[in-house]
Amino acid sequence: MALIKSISGIRGTIGGKPGDNLTPIDMVKFAAAYGSIIAKENKTTRIVMGRDGRISGAMVHSIVANTLTGLGIDVIDLGLSTTPTVEVAVKMENADGGIIITASHNPKEWNALKLLNRDGEFISAELGAQVLELAAKEDFLFAPVDQLGRISSVNYLQKHIDAIIQYPLVNARLIKKQDFKVVVDAINSTGATYVPALLQALGVNDVIVLNEEITGNFAHNPEPLPENLKQLSAEVVKHGAHLGIAVDPDVDRLCFVCEDGTMFGEEYTLVAVADYVLSKIKGNTVSNMSSTKALKDITIQHGGQYFPSAVGEVNVVKKMKEVDAIIGGEGNGGIIVPDFHYGRDALIGIGLFLSHLAAFGKGMKSLRSTYPDYFISKNKIELTKDTDVKVIFEKIKNKYKNNPVNTEDGLKIEFEDGWVHLRTSNTEPIIRIYAESDFETKANNMALQLMRDINEFKA
Repeated sequence: MALIKSISGIRGTIGGKPGDNLTPIDMVKFAAAYGSIIAKENKTTRIVMGRDGRISGAMVHSIVANTLTGLGIDVIDLGLSTTPTVEVAVKMENADGGIIITASHNPKEWNALKLLNRDGEFISAELGAQVLELAAKEDFLFAPVDQLGRISSVNYLQKHIDAIIQYPLVNARLIKKQDFKVVVDAINSTGATYVPALLQALGVNDVIVLNEEITGNFAHNPEPLPENLKQLSAEVVKHGAHLGIAVDPDVDRLCFVCEDGTMFGEEYTLVAVADYVLSKIKGNTVSNMSSTKALKDITIQHGGQYFPSAVGEVNVVKKMKEVDAIIGGEGNGGIIVPDFHYGRDALIGIGLFLSHLAAFGKGMKSLRSTYPDYFISKNKIELTKDTDVKVIFEKIKNKYKNNPVNTEDGLKIEFEDGWVHLRTSNTEPIIRIYAESDFETKANNMALQLMRDINEFKA
């Protein structure tokens, strides 16, 4: 059981004791802190809310929404929605902020409050620190009875889809002409509603949806990784589909399966979309430093510049703004299209990817073969509460002092034939260990060596 308070929100397991888990008391404190700070800046305050399909979603959503109305804040309630849809709605509604009730790729016992600013982007580190401080003080002033806020329900599914169809680089006419057959793994959450509706709008009429009942009882681990997508791979082959699509529960991560059931590779979702965008518009790209260097290769081929950022969507967005990037994201299948909105969005990602595949004119496997073939080994080590990560990282840094080391975000160590990036997660009590090389065995061996180092130094 866990409760993780960070500058971007609060995430934890449902049940247990307040302060150690995500309980109703913690939900009220955090929602009240965020709402109080947002309301200070406005005479009348409006906040957009939405949730994914988690078992605890309705309960958490109700507590948070009614806490906000208790502060005198009006809530625009999207109900069952997606993270990118809430982000889009904040801008379209000219609201003062947004809250998404989702724990993204975490298992069903987790939930979270993701916090947005008036631009529909994750709040800054400074604002996040203020929210944490006020939540700890519990210094809230609730509204009198005649000044309570109101909740209004709005369905934003069609508005989001319409915006995607109207986006200049999404070619629905060409997609429809290809007559694609697609299998979708909706992982028992809101992707079951949004992804098929988008595909239909794009002219894809032959769609098979797996795990389509929105129960929050996830049919498998909800993180869209190869080991969790065996059913999707098998069904793509069984149905003779052109491709498979997998999203996470809040639909901000996206990955694809090729026609033969093999993985296109979540790292290559951004690479392929960037390749398509850069073929239409010249410019720069950004991804976090745990992502494949294939994006850098593709960017240079198109005459642009690539820039790495620290891990985390807010850091990617910040870097994208600094370098005026036209496309960016994260190697976990997160696509950020800045002139659409500054947030990871699997739905606009689907529109752009299918436009690219349709224009390519061949199959998924052929498209994948046009990109550099790097391998990333992704691993993690669970931490106990008393683990001193700073000490561990300092010892590892000293051990590899003759190698180039970047300490901007954890430790990134360059080796002759690849790199290893070590960092603590913002969402789970773990150290992530990512390694990339030109061969899978090399990447795995580099990762295993650093995992041995971590276990040795934490002992």
